Amino acid sequence: MVDVTEKPETVRSARARATVRMNADARDALQRGAGPKGDPFVTAQLAGIAAAKQTSTLIPLAHPIGLSAVHVEFRWDGDGTLHVNSHARTVARTGVEMEAMVAATVAALTIYDMCKAFDKSIAIESAYLIEKTGGKSGKWRRDGETPDV
Repeated sequence: MVDVTEKPETVRSARARATVRMNADARDALQRGAGPKGDPFVTAQLAGIAAAKQTSTLIPLAHPIGLSAVHVEFRWDGDGTLHVNSHARTVARTGVEMEAMVAATVAALTIYDMCKAFDKSIAIESAYLIEKTGGKSGKWRRDGETPDV
């Protein structure tokens, strides 16, 4: 674990995205909020937020930090691809990139779980950091990406 004792507390934020592809049946059920387990979007949103709060338990060398806010939202592309977008914020000595990544990926896994009855071939194709702010390194944004959350 990195020693952050001497680092100043600053406002920090991070945005991440996970991309999910599924067949038309699963997409239709998801868009209707239908399914044997209830509304997939509400469940996935709550799962992502709860997971972000548990990041230091899941990632061995991640610092436990108090989160000021975590948001998880969903956006469809024209080709039917679902983007799971997360945004985490805090005032701390270390960043919230891992919390944002955990929120997006666990929400994507929850979408899979909620829709697997319709399509076992659902694929979580990517998960990545879109941007981060705060701390010594300041602001960073992935080339060609615009945050949605």
